[in-house]
Order: sequence, then C-alpha cells, then structure tokens
Amino acid sequence: MKLTAQEIYDKLMNEDQIKTVKGQIRFHLGDVSIIVKKKDVVGNILQEWLEGWLVERKIDFDPNPNTQMPPDVYLDPDNHTVNLLEVKAFNREVSPAFDIADFKAFVNELIEKPYHLDTDFLIFGYIMDEETGDVIVKDLWLKKIWEITKTMNDWPITVQYKNGILQKMRPGNWFTTRGNTKMFESKEDYLSAFEETIYQNPETRSLGAQWKNRFKRSYKNHYGVDIDFPKWDDIKGKYGRK
Repeated sequence: MKLTAQEIYDKLMNEDQIKTVKGQIRFHLGDVSIIVKKKDVVGNILQEWLEGWLVERKIDFDPNPNTQMPPDVYLDPDNHTVNLLEVKAFNREVSPAFDIADFKAFVNELIEKPYHLDTDFLIFGYIMDEETGDVIVKDLWLKKIWEITKTMNDWPITVQYKNGILQKMRPGNWFTTRGNTKMFESKEDYLSAFEETIYQNPETRSLGAQWKNRFKRSYKNHYGVDIDFPKWDDIKGKYGRK
C-alpha cells in the first residue's frame, strides 16, 4: 500500500506507539552474541530499521541508490518526484548534528531536481541506556528542510565548515527556545539564505549569479507555478543577523 510521510508518522505514533516501546541492538558473530551498548551506532541502525518496518507493514517504497543525497526512500515507486522521505536519527540528550546533505552537491541537485526541496524528514530522537543497551525513541518529528535549519554566526545556513571547506549542511536545534536564532519561517526564506551561502562559499561563488534564475526556471518547469524569494540582506534582521 502507498502511504504519505504524514501517514507513516501517524502510524508510527498512534498505531505502533513508537515512543512507548524499547529496543536493543544485537550482534552475532561465530558463537558470540552481544548487546551493543555504544550510542554512536544507534542512528544508522534506526534508519535501517525504518526500511525494515516499511517492509513488515507492507508499505510501498523504493530505496534511493544514491546514499549521499536525500531522500532515503521514495514512497511512491511509480513517481520519484513526490512523497520523498529522508530518515534521520540523533542522540536526544545532545543537540542534533547529523548531515542533511553535501552542500555543493545540493546546489546542483536543486537545479536538476527542484522537488527535492520538498523532501520530508522523519527524525528520531533516541536515548540509550548504556548499562542495558535499551534504546527508546523519546521524540519523533516530521519536518521540512527549512523547519530544521537556521542561520549561524559565520554562514546564512547551518553548515559544517572544516579545513577551509564548506562540507555538509547541518540542522539547527529546532525543538528548543534557547538562543536568539529561530528556524526559517518559510521555504522562500530558506532559499534566500541558501542562495547567499552559495555566494559566500568560494567553491560555489561562480554559480551564484545565475543560480536563482536557473532554480526558478527549473521549479516552474516542474510545478507549473512561479516561485520567488527575497535577498538575504532584506530579511536577515528577523533572524538576528545584521
């Protein structure tokens, strides 16, 4: 059966009561079997578990062969331009720091596949008891990319900048009111900050002058409607930037 991301979220929360159950990660090699008690593997396991859950519940999907870019799965095997689902997980006891996508690749991806902007992110916030290995899902969210991204001191969007290279896009902490920076209010505000990041990043600056027009054409060709977004300088004040 075909389900939307919202229907999957509702099924996990209401039918499966995902926040009330416990799990463990077991590893068997030869004649030795252990319960894994290290938190750093839980995120990847939960992402893989979700695909197993989809199979068990007989929910249609196609996995994405490109594991470096969202989405993880296509919920409509007959149409890979709608119902895109990316699965993320993080230790709920700390701030989220998972990779959203490679920044440079995403710059080009949005031109070629503008519908990737509307990917749904199903995000597990887990807790592990390191004495017993028990894992629980404390929180589950369904978000769009602009709802988990904010601006930061050095860049218009939250990114990983390492060794002089802007590498991955990262989330902000969308579930807390601490700090003076909020998530982006809309798809258009996110695109504004994203475009400015293209300009500011030396590796992509040469693409900046034409990126907006190319994206707008691609978006209209796919959706049949126009999209526009403001200059970052015109809106950055409401996100606490001068």
